[in-house]
Amino acid sequence: MNVWSQLSAAQQDALLARPAQQDQSALQARVQTIIDTVKEKGDKALLDFNQQFDNNQSEQLIVPQSEIDDSQSLLSAELKTAIDIAFNNITKFHQAQLPVTKSIETQPGVCCELRYQPIQSVGIYVPGGTAPLPSSVLMQGALAKLSGAQTIVLATPVKGDMAINPAILYAAKLCGVTTLIKSGGAGVIAAMAFGTGSVPKVNKIFGPGNSYVTMAKQLVAQQAQGVAIDMPAGPSEVLVIADKGANPAFVAADLLSQAEHGEDSQVVLVSNCETLINETKREIDAQLSTLSRKAIAQKALLNSPFILVDSIERAIEVSNQYGPEHLIVQTRNAADIVDKFYNVGSLFVGDYTPESAGDYASGTNHVLPTYGYSQVYSALNLMDFFRTYTVQTISKSGLAQLANSILPLAEAEGLDAHANAVSIRLQEAKL
Repeated sequence: MNVWSQLSAAQQDALLARPAQQDQSALQARVQTIIDTVKEKGDKALLDFNQQFDNNQSEQLIVPQSEIDDSQSLLSAELKTAIDIAFNNITKFHQAQLPVTKSIETQPGVCCELRYQPIQSVGIYVPGGTAPLPSSVLMQGALAKLSGAQTIVLATPVKGDMAINPAILYAAKLCGVTTLIKSGGAGVIAAMAFGTGSVPKVNKIFGPGNSYVTMAKQLVAQQAQGVAIDMPAGPSEVLVIADKGANPAFVAADLLSQAEHGEDSQVVLVSNCETLINETKREIDAQLSTLSRKAIAQKALLNSPFILVDSIERAIEVSNQYGPEHLIVQTRNAADIVDKFYNVGSLFVGDYTPESAGDYASGTNHVLPTYGYSQVYSALNLMDFFRTYTVQTISKSGLAQLANSILPLAEAEGLDAHANAVSIRLQEAKL
């Protein structure tokens, strides 16, 4: 247990530091080689990488539409219903974000509009890793479909001779995925950015992934013309604030649900009650023994501090300094302090709002900024699948009045042609 008030500022910063990432220069060089290989060899490079990294010997890159259409028959009724509920809730929440054209007359005769257009072609990455993630398909794909994107490319790795989990295929069907690629890692990010014989080039790439995927996204955004990415998402993290009235079993369960994501995940408990911290530790030990991913969670817990503060107000300060991807508030006044938090990806309020709800089915998005990026990035939302542009329409009389601003500014900046583009019209119109 770490007593916050007994630590220096430097020690506090160190306590809240994320697990160290590998050497970025070496990683960048390896990923750049992968990108260059895909640009040169296209589909063959992806097939070679499938063999090298995933022991996948298949010569098939694209999942036939018939497999996607038939996926429903391979699911239990219970799982199909669960996916349907999650898809409907995610769609309902994000549908409220659909943009509407805004038209403003800034002065008489000068009409300015802000319009929205869906990004026409989007790429969605779904990690394969150690577990299938249909929820990740839904969180991204439902928004892509809702936006009206014409091309929705989904990529996910396949290990060995395994088939893609039918839950992923069914989620892809619900989301209107137009191309489903059996390949993962930095290679398929490059394929979506530059295009290959089988993989359509997209305009924006979404989705979480390991360090190779994250680096690949950042590099292709710099190198591929007209390609953007959602955010540099890294290892998962959660911070829980709990007071003496919190249920230690709930707190432990929330910490473990995030720790099982990966060995580089980080979970943080901040409380003003030493007893609660100690009881939570005992609950963690008890619950760990029941988990199939116990070993992963145990390693993640090595990166995870338990912090004792003197008040909930201090806990709020710690959270704001850390900037968590997920923040869970299990205090007796949870609803009253929501507005005091900032630098949060997604906030879960009260004893009965587990982070699992947001990961799967409440309706909010689980693609969130990590590693402190919550200070500048937002949770994935529908507007990420749109671009905005402006339209202006000016009448003769409107231009005559607006010239009182344009001409002096153009003269001050020494841009004669700008001024002439206005003057020549005023002369023609005899204004």
